[in-house]
Amino acid sequence: MPKKDTQWQRCLAYFKANVKEQEYQTWFQPIEFVSYDTGTKELLLAVPSNYFFEMLDGQYKRLVYNVVWRNYDKETRILYRIRTDSANDISMDVEGMPTAAKMREYKEEKLRPMRKAPADDLDSQLNTDYRFENFIEGDSNKLPRSVGQSIAENPKQSTFNPLFIYGSSGVGKTHLLNAIGTRIKELYPSRRVLYVGAHQFTFQFTDASVNNRRNEFVKFYQTIDVLIIDDIQELAGQEKTQLAFFHIFNHLRLNGKQIILASDRAPAAMQGMEERLLTRFKWGLMAELEKPNQELCRKILLSKMRRDGLDIPNEVVDYIVQNVDGSVRDLEGIVNALMAHAVIYNTEINLEVAQQIVRRTVKRQAHTVSIEDIIEACCAQWQVTQDDVFSQSRKANIVLVRQTVMYLAQRHTKLSTSKIGLLVGGRNHATVLHAIAQVKNRLGTSPVYARQVKEVEDQLRERK
Repeated sequence: MPKKDTQWQRCLAYFKANVKEQEYQTWFQPIEFVSYDTGTKELLLAVPSNYFFEMLDGQYKRLVYNVVWRNYDKETRILYRIRTDSANDISMDVEGMPTAAKMREYKEEKLRPMRKAPADDLDSQLNTDYRFENFIEGDSNKLPRSVGQSIAENPKQSTFNPLFIYGSSGVGKTHLLNAIGTRIKELYPSRRVLYVGAHQFTFQFTDASVNNRRNEFVKFYQTIDVLIIDDIQELAGQEKTQLAFFHIFNHLRLNGKQIILASDRAPAAMQGMEERLLTRFKWGLMAELEKPNQELCRKILLSKMRRDGLDIPNEVVDYIVQNVDGSVRDLEGIVNALMAHAVIYNTEINLEVAQQIVRRTVKRQAHTVSIEDIIEACCAQWQVTQDDVFSQSRKANIVLVRQTVMYLAQRHTKLSTSKIGLLVGGRNHATVLHAIAQVKNRLGTSPVYARQVKEVEDQLRERK
């Protein structure tokens, strides 16, 4: 089975866009990628015969070199492995190198862009600046990144459908989603790819419902080939929107269309979501995007520096990496601020400047206590599980923890009492008010309980 190479797959997409279909099937589809040596910058391709090589190197040389130089290094040399004796598996390698003058001519020539998908005005809403090329790989993102690339190269496979990516804020979920969508559009221009946030999806559904166009809304989404929804956890509590998405999900998956979802938490930790949806989220692959360690943060920072042409001293790089707490989003913001400072003040970047910018960035994006933080802290304090908190159990110790969670959520988050109840096992507004009153009464009568609650609040403050 021939090897797959992402860059060569992109080359094939360009060939297909620049020649007639019959030409593509005859002269480009049979080419097999063998290897690419980044050191010598040699691309080795296998072709079926010497006649095939002569035609390719004679009639299509200009197109081949333009496409290869566009997708690999501009100094790439192309070698062809020609099969001379199929029966005995004998082949020889030859170089299809044009003359020096021709090379200069080819490099100055602009390649005609890939033809756009015919008669498709769909705006994919993708940020094409987010690509696999600038999504730096590390241990924390290896699985979701690899699976994302696999889907991009073959969006009709069903093993990873849906792909559910989850991880805390700022670890690169949005970047990865857009990279997948962008690569699919490059390799398969006619595919209908749509990236949308759950909040926007909900707004569109509400607007369609108000204007009596709900069926049109559902039918539109059922025409999508690759549906990418970010922040899917925001559908929590939106029963009618969830129902519409349920029908869309079923239709797309039944028809072999790819679904990619992202959330700040795993399905098991999502409250306010219908069980039948949570079950479907687990049908394909769930992949966690973890916080990058310092080694990966350094690679990401250096990559962004090269992209923006920044020259940052090593001591500044060390300081930034040690103080971003694994947030790719913070790294991006810090690099942008450093670049702006260097341009505006026409000065070199030093440690003092970096410290000022990092302090402002970290303070501005300080951790906000979430209800998940509260649940985790309370469960640790009173030695119960999160499933206990979400359950219908009426055991005294579990009720105590559940009520404490509601009380602290009302104190430390901006959630309404209705939203708090929804996120703590689907309770109602009245239940939350009763829980808060019970906790306040217990705080005044039990010093031990008051001390325990204070310990939890101290932990929550340390997270800020």
